[in-house]
Amino acid sequence: MAETSLLAALGGLLGRRGLITAPADIAPYAEDWRRLYRGRPLAVLRPANTEELAAAVALCAQSGIATVPQGGNTSMVGGATPHEDGREVVVSLARLNRVRALDPVDLTMTVEAGVTLQAAQDAAAEAGTLLTLSIASEGSATIGGVLSTNAGGNHTLRYGNARDLVLGLEVVLADGQVWNGLRRLRKDNTGYCLRQLFVGAEGTLGIITAAVLRLAPPLRQRVVGFAAVPHPEAALALLNRCQRHDPAALLAFEYMNQAGMALVLRHIPDTSLPLAAAAAAHYVLIELATARARDENGAGDLALALEELLAAALAAGEVSDATIAATEAQARAIWRLREDHAEAQRRAGASIKNDVSVPVSEVPQFLREASSACTTLVPGCAVIAFGHMGDGNIHFNLQQPDDMAAADFLARGHEVMEAVNAVVRRLGGSFSAEHGVGRLKTYMMPAWRGGAELAMMRAIKAALDPRGLMNPGKLLP
Repeated sequence: MAETSLLAALGGLLGRRGLITAPADIAPYAEDWRRLYRGRPLAVLRPANTEELAAAVALCAQSGIATVPQGGNTSMVGGATPHEDGREVVVSLARLNRVRALDPVDLTMTVEAGVTLQAAQDAAAEAGTLLTLSIASEGSATIGGVLSTNAGGNHTLRYGNARDLVLGLEVVLADGQVWNGLRRLRKDNTGYCLRQLFVGAEGTLGIITAAVLRLAPPLRQRVVGFAAVPHPEAALALLNRCQRHDPAALLAFEYMNQAGMALVLRHIPDTSLPLAAAAAAHYVLIELATARARDENGAGDLALALEELLAAALAAGEVSDATIAATEAQARAIWRLREDHAEAQRRAGASIKNDVSVPVSEVPQFLREASSACTTLVPGCAVIAFGHMGDGNIHFNLQQPDDMAAADFLARGHEVMEAVNAVVRRLGGSFSAEHGVGRLKTYMMPAWRGGAELAMMRAIKAALDPRGLMNPGKLLP
């Protein structure tokens, strides 16, 4: 089918709301969030339901046109950006935006791929339940994208990654078939666990259209603390102290360095450091939470528990200054200091991003070695290190030096990433902790996942997408 005939058929199938072909209207879908990639898709498809999507994928497959699924377009690695050859269509899942079912007894919700994570959280809360996944971009990131990248986020320490919440999936396959695996079962030991093939596959095996997600009881107490620490080893000691004190209450443990905090305070309006002391070299954010209520005598009060914990850490030299949020507004203000790191970097200029993980015990060593390697390689660059210390995932980013042009700095991106990854590999870590591989990091896969592991991935890809029409050029080299 010629491209003109294909577009006519897609228009008849999807209607005026479902097909975008004007270049000006396509533009927002053709560029990634970081503006590293700009593609030239043939069109943007906006199906209204799974049946329309399946029929559209079948039409595209007949014409040899590839599909690039896109949710909130918040990928950090170009995972949802089309190529420049004009032989791909972007498939926006934005109109698949219904919560199909929510069962507070089963503690499950069935939600379509275009629902934002924030909207899904709100729906769960209205039913007296909790959707536990939380990421900085939850207001724009969608369920389909979150699952396709196996997002981690702030609560992985307590609840696991996105894949740990998935009980069932509905997926449109490369030829337009629909696999309906929307099962709410906690136990189903009947063959391969197919749903886990698509979680984290970055749209290269099929397009997730809906999911059954595991929920949790609502949290009745939450308390947020913020502390200055003298060095990363002290932050690790404080994490261990929190885990020994009450591992069931620890919801988040986030690390930030002074350079990143300075960017947030400079570029994000209405932010301020909630500590009396001058700027410190390192900071941590601690959140405790529980479904238990405090009794009338104050027993089980998390704020009191965190106060005692921080006092002990202060006496041990692990903390130099600390505060505990007294109101919900103060808690949100503290979380902004952590969550707005990426936006502050974008406003400050060019940055090279590394989303890596190492064993938790190796985080201080990683920070020390990687910082030294990068500042030696690019003198004058600012190391912006922050992230989920509780699960070993650090976003290790570099900001361009004042005396270097953005283009010249970004041109050294792969060189910088290799220097960081050399440290990561030596410490037994991963070059992609939660952002995925996308277009940016496919060249790393043979060295890191070569041999039998990469061969198995290719075999799975060939079996489910033999013509390579599902998000080509992503994940696999």
